[in-house]
Amino acid sequence: MNSNKIQPLGSVIQGSLSSGLEVRLHPDISVEDMRVGKFLVVKGTRSKFFCLLTDVSLGTSNPRIFTHPPDHNDSFWLDILAGSDTYGTIEIAPMLMLTTNQQESVNNFDNIPQLKGFDIELQLLPVKTIPSHFSQVYESTEQDFRSVFGWENDPYKCNFSIGQPLDMDVPVCMDLGRFVERSNGIFGKSGTGKSFLTRLLISGIIRKEAAVNLMFDMHSEYGWEAVSEGTYTSTVKGLKQLFYNRVEIYTLDAESTNRRGVRSAHELYLSYDQIEIEDLRLIARELNLSEASLDNANVLASEYGKDWIDNLLEMTNEEISMFCNERQGHQGSIMALQRKLKRLESLKYMKTACAHNYIKEILDLLDGGKHVVIEFGSQGNMLSYMLVTNMITRRIHTAYVKKAEKFLQTKQVIDRPRQLVITIEEAHRFLDSKIVNQTIFGTIAREMRKYFVTLLIVDQRPSGIDNEVMSQVGTRITCLLNDDKDIDAIFTGVSGATGLRSVLAKLDSKQQALVLGHAVPMPVVIRTRPYDQEFYSQIGDSDWLKKSDQEVFEAAKVARSDIF
Repeated sequence: MNSNKIQPLGSVIQGSLSSGLEVRLHPDISVEDMRVGKFLVVKGTRSKFFCLLTDVSLGTSNPRIFTHPPDHNDSFWLDILAGSDTYGTIEIAPMLMLTTNQQESVNNFDNIPQLKGFDIELQLLPVKTIPSHFSQVYESTEQDFRSVFGWENDPYKCNFSIGQPLDMDVPVCMDLGRFVERSNGIFGKSGTGKSFLTRLLISGIIRKEAAVNLMFDMHSEYGWEAVSEGTYTSTVKGLKQLFYNRVEIYTLDAESTNRRGVRSAHELYLSYDQIEIEDLRLIARELNLSEASLDNANVLASEYGKDWIDNLLEMTNEEISMFCNERQGHQGSIMALQRKLKRLESLKYMKTACAHNYIKEILDLLDGGKHVVIEFGSQGNMLSYMLVTNMITRRIHTAYVKKAEKFLQTKQVIDRPRQLVITIEEAHRFLDSKIVNQTIFGTIAREMRKYFVTLLIVDQRPSGIDNEVMSQVGTRITCLLNDDKDIDAIFTGVSGATGLRSVLAKLDSKQQALVLGHAVPMPVVIRTRPYDQEFYSQIGDSDWLKKSDQEVFEAAKVARSDIF
């Protein structure tokens, strides 16, 4: 069925390219059927315009009606006034246009053979004009959605269904190949389903082999399993259960991981000699370190090299005094630094020295196409999360820079690094405007795909993220937000944001999101794809999902022995 046979909803009566179009609904169309976020189509003379409904309002041709309104029980007068003297209007924002050649009328638009199939995107253009007066507005059809968002089995793209439009049962596809090219964000207030959306997207990236993933799992909910939101009596599968051979879990707290029944997790340890001044600068707020203390840390590092923290923690007050006299350090600052670094001794995963290089082990797995989830367990406090995430990311990024430079030199496909997506939660802690220039995450966000490393930012406070970084976020998937500052931050660097603000503000608190940016052709409101048994069977590795627990456990031992 095409839009030629569908009853039109209304007529375009006025508008502009910058502020959108105003549509007067036909008398037989109820204004109550018009929902913000709805996907609509306007048929102009030679172009079809794909639009997003941004506002709904009531109008009247005679203001005197408001002075003497009819009785609400008087259906006769209400019917007389409806459509002529009283009517509904909607505001729509044109997002894309599909244009025919000069010989074709838009009435024959759906019958043009070269616009059918997978090549239809080649005809999609940014909106450069608007339809004429009284152009008709229609409900979108499945073909319209396919024209814009494509098919999951498109051989030329890495399409993945992330949900459905609000009022139709047709997949909305995201091009994961474009998604992983840039840093992206998943935003929404607490309890809106950010974790489920993240798990959904990472599962798609793994299934489509669009990139490898390094996930810093602060609350241990992505690796093996997590509690289902809403019921809190059931669990949902994590990435390891869906893709057993393709995902490896590392834990900073083996006891916590074992208590939760996680199988074949690898322990992860770090040491003092791996901590650099840049790592401490990021957690200065957590440790209450002054700038003077950090300056004196440089003095200690120049004297003792990479073992400076271990030496400092062992020094007595007299030894500190002697060091300051000889090396021009400040005794008070160094003693304060020593006291505050003592907190590191309570971290389960931190050792004085570590013979095995776990970071290199993780990098080797990523190079081999494995996806890595790092669980924090009871160590999921902000100090540990910021320290570990920064330490590992900086070293992996350094390795990727070298790989990218080698690839640019040799131009050999075999030297091309695998695209890497690093997922971080509480992202505003790393990307705050005060420290963003000092962290590796700000560097990655600004570099985009230059070195084949991008970020997936998961956060409930986008207003806490530096504006320059937000402007570089390629695709934004946003659940409900209430704070005006957070809503403003979402649309940093986005043109035509005025209408989209009202769309975002009217989302449901669960399983709805506004998607806009690099990986989708136009902004769209979706009902997110359910993360349930049907999803497991469609996306997960079926050979693992069908195995019994004992079979999985025995196979895991074999797989681990093959890796290490």
